[in-house]
Amino acid sequence: MSDPALGLTMLGLFLFFIMLGFPIAFTLMAMGVFFGYLGMGDRIFDLLVQRTYAVMANDVLLSVPLFVLMGYIIERANILDRLFRSLQMASGNIPGSLAVATLVTCALFATATGIVGAVVTLMGLLAFPAMLRAGYDVKLASGVVAAGGCLGILIPPSIMLILYGATAGVSVVQLYAAAFIPGVLLASLYIGYVIVLAIVKPSVAPKLPPEEVNIPFRMILLNLATSFFPLLSLILLVLGSILLGLATPSEAAAMGSLGSIILALAYRAFSWEKLRESVYLTARTSAMVCWLFVGSYIFSSVFGYLGGQQVVENFVTSLPLNTFTFMLLAQAIIFVLGWPLEWTEIIVIFVPIFLPMLDDFGVSPLFFGVLVALNLQTSFLSPPVAMAAFYLKGVAPKHVRLEDIFAGCMPFIYIVIFTMLMVYVFPGIVTWLPDALYGNDPNAAPVIQMQGPPPGGFQEDEIMLPPIR
Repeated sequence: MSDPALGLTMLGLFLFFIMLGFPIAFTLMAMGVFFGYLGMGDRIFDLLVQRTYAVMANDVLLSVPLFVLMGYIIERANILDRLFRSLQMASGNIPGSLAVATLVTCALFATATGIVGAVVTLMGLLAFPAMLRAGYDVKLASGVVAAGGCLGILIPPSIMLILYGATAGVSVVQLYAAAFIPGVLLASLYIGYVIVLAIVKPSVAPKLPPEEVNIPFRMILLNLATSFFPLLSLILLVLGSILLGLATPSEAAAMGSLGSIILALAYRAFSWEKLRESVYLTARTSAMVCWLFVGSYIFSSVFGYLGGQQVVENFVTSLPLNTFTFMLLAQAIIFVLGWPLEWTEIIVIFVPIFLPMLDDFGVSPLFFGVLVALNLQTSFLSPPVAMAAFYLKGVAPKHVRLEDIFAGCMPFIYIVIFTMLMVYVFPGIVTWLPDALYGNDPNAAPVIQMQGPPPGGFQEDEIMLPPIR
């Protein structure tokens, strides 16, 4: 069997094994080492050691456990409960006020944590029953909670953008700047859809009773001052320090973790038990990310070395594609992959297949990354997998059917696709803020990144790692 055939066989067997439920990271490493040994002999073990060391020593990935710790501490400090109650009071006169408050809470909390499962689960316990008690349509309430909880994939400081930056060799700082406006736009379109639907069809989102609407302004302001503004200040401090170049993502994440502990202490919700749980969950999540990166780098290096990457690239470039049709094909493949796979696997395994082709079609990796982040919203919402729907089903009342949750997610999937079209037609939505902050100077934003395998993979005489910038 030729080397390219070995590479394609490796990719096919990998998809087969993950469909059987094998652990992704260790399947990647096992497949990479096995086929690498067939293709390059004992040198595969040198590559294994080098890749493991490169991932563990990477400065960008250091921010992942710190941001995750920040999110888990905020989650366990009951800040979300306070935030939702205050926003519910503040939005009482807006059509669909409970759904609007839910989406704003999800957007803010997703910004603070970036952990989709945590946001959907907590809002499923807090906001979902409140909407059902108020007479909201089950499908609308389900879609609001599921879609709102996925915003952390896109809105900075997003863990997904950190992983994409490390995979694609793109500045995480510039990715944050590029994704900020699209993230706010998507959340705004969600809110606009709910308000219009509540006006056109009031039965799906009834008005709240007068006693829950006619609340003194001073009480509303007091609640916002004690819940909304402290969390907003922490988010702006973390994100602003990154975008303005005052701190690297890792330094800002450390500052955010400390700020979350201070908030928990201020709310008298801090305990050693909660800290221990947060640290344990952070360690588990970080270990998963690191080993996934090790496995994916070994797999992609061997795949490229065997010529599999070149076969895929030659096939795509041989098709009569222009920039639009290439982007449409790439995003359609990522959309379909979102059904059986999680976003981490798509980012570290399949996105690198497209990265070497971007230059051929004149596509910026920065722009491509934001479109991917938008697209991955759908991977949590579209059946048959739809992890956000399953998270919600796990905490929803028994009478709420999974079919209703799926149906409620569909309008929000259409909004995501519409947003992707807007971003493609008006690329300034992505490029304006990075250009305004950093211009064309590549040194204006900190570039702390890890290069992946070079296009086409490693050749026989260059198994050693490329330098880490």
